[in-house]
Amino acid sequence: MTQKSADSQDNPKSHPTSNAEKDPADWTTGDEPMTGAQASYLKTLCEEAKEPFDETLTKADASRRIDELQQKTGRGKTA
Repeated sequence: MTQKSADSQDNPKSHPTSNAEKDPADWTTGDEPMTGAQASYLKTLCEEAKEPFDETLTKADASRRIDELQQKTGRGKTA
């Protein structure tokens, strides 16, 4: 029989919500340039929504823009 160590119980990464979505405003790297994956997906969404693509967005701004365009295009919805 194994016991959970105190470390695993106190480790915030072992908590079921440790990977919960954070508000982009709270990201420590949110002011860095958007990632390549964000840029690629954002370009696709912009084309579908017939909206301009802004290549100067930060990670946080790109995330918010992706959320907006997903709403507009219907992409990203889960059943």
